[in-house]
Formats: sequence, C-alpha cells, structure tokens
Amino acid sequence: MEIAPNTVQLGMFPVDRADFEEIKEYLTTFGLTPNQIKVFFYIGKIGAKTASDIAKAVNVPRSETYHLLTALQNKGIVEASFQHPIQFSALPIKQAVNVLIRTETERLNKLKKSAPELEKIWSKVPEATTQQDDDEEEKFKVLQGGNQVNSKIFDMILNAKKECRILGSEKDFMKFYHANFLEALEEREIDYKLLTPISKKSMHIFEDIEKSKIKKLCSSVKENLCFLIKDDDEVLFFIKNEGNNKEMRAIWTNSETIIYSKALLFNSIWSKTDSNEEEFQ
Repeated sequence: MEIAPNTVQLGMFPVDRADFEEIKEYLTTFGLTPNQIKVFFYIGKIGAKTASDIAKAVNVPRSETYHLLTALQNKGIVEASFQHPIQFSALPIKQAVNVLIRTETERLNKLKKSAPELEKIWSKVPEATTQQDDDEEEKFKVLQGGNQVNSKIFDMILNAKKECRILGSEKDFMKFYHANFLEALEEREIDYKLLTPISKKSMHIFEDIEKSKIKKLCSSVKENLCFLIKDDDEVLFFIKNEGNNKEMRAIWTNSETIIYSKALLFNSIWSKTDSNEEEFQ
C-alpha cells in the first residue's frame, strides 16, 4: 500500500503529517520522547492494544516498546489491564495533559523549595583557590530537549535581578504558559517585557499580566524567532529544526556581542510597536 507523502502511517491508521507533527511538538514540551509520543498517540486514537500490536504499528522493536510503555505508565498517562495478554490504553488527552502539567508543576515547586537548602549545604564546602581572569570567560551551551531548555529558562527567570525580555511566537508563549514561566515572571519583583502575536486563541494566557508589559508582535516578524534576555548578561535563543526532528533545542550564552545584538533587536521592535491594551478589552 502506497503511503501519501503528507501522511504518517501508524499500523493501518493514516494520520495527517502536519497534525501529527504539531501534536508531537506540544507533547515534546512535556518531556515525552518521539517514540513515547508515537505509542501514546497510537493507543490514544486506536484504543487498547497489546505490546506486540503496538510494536508493529509504530515500527519499534518489541523490547523497546515495553520500556516505552513502562515510562508512559510512570508518567501516569497510560494504563495496563489485568487480562491476558495485557492491553495498554491511553488516558483521554485532556486528562493526560492535566496529569503532565501537575507532575511538572510539582517537580518545579520541589526544585524551588530545595534550592535554598542546597545552596546552604553547598556553601559549607570550601572551594579550591584558583587564579581567575579579570574578564569573565564567554560561554556557550547547547540545550537539547524540553527538560534542559525549560530548566535553563526557569534558572534565568529566578536569578534575574532587574529584568527579563522575551520575544516569541504565539506557539512559544503557549508553551511558556503551560510550563509556568509567565507565573514565575509575575512572582519575581523585576521588570519584564513580552513581545508576541496576540489572538483570541492565546489572549487568555495574558489575563493576569499587567498589560503595559506586553506588546503585540507585528506580522512582518518571522514566527521562528524566539529568545529571552536576562539582565543584559545572559541570552537564550531557540533553534528551529528543519524536517521531522521537532525536539526542542536552544543555545544559551553570556556573550556580550550576542546579548547586545538581541537586546538591540528587541528594543527596536518594542519602540516601534504601539501599546495594544485594547486587545484585552
């Protein structure tokens, strides 16, 4: 059977490639791997299946399929029956998303609570005395996967002393909202500015944010541009991958040159953009 180029074939179940890739992109932000997403999507749409059926449908070795199903069970979004052979089923998508959000929120709250104690214990251990240059070394770090990227963004927000500036697409800010970045910004006593497209689809995520801190990004700015600047001493910008690889990737750096160029771009767009408080009326 010939498979259309715009179709993803999961067993006998054809799926529109664009729809599948968009779902995959969102689920990746919750820490699911590409193969975990394929398994969850398949049983979520087809219904309960055995590990053998799932392995054949998603084209993954049976031994790996058991590991994938165990990981999804540990995340709380896949359940197993007691019949023989065992069948696996996915939670309804709304319930699954709520479980993933709750798990991520609990993890982040735990990290925030444990940070002061970790710092206290860390400070007890003496550091080796080393010769340091007067100028701080410029560093670059490639961040791959939702966990690494999201953890770094939280680190930047929580350690900001003066301000954060964020520019991104509507999709980017929807991800930031679900990852609780906007809530973290609101809790910090710092200045911040947000540049993003605003539509009826995304308007609700900005309801609790002071409207003077948001401006609507003009349509002439490309959608694949997304970056965060902290205190003019750190910047994180996303790398948008080509093709089917939708795993989240970003680069973090303290390079003065790159920070300056991103800040210049942000400030230029901000100054040329009118206040859009009427968008929220």
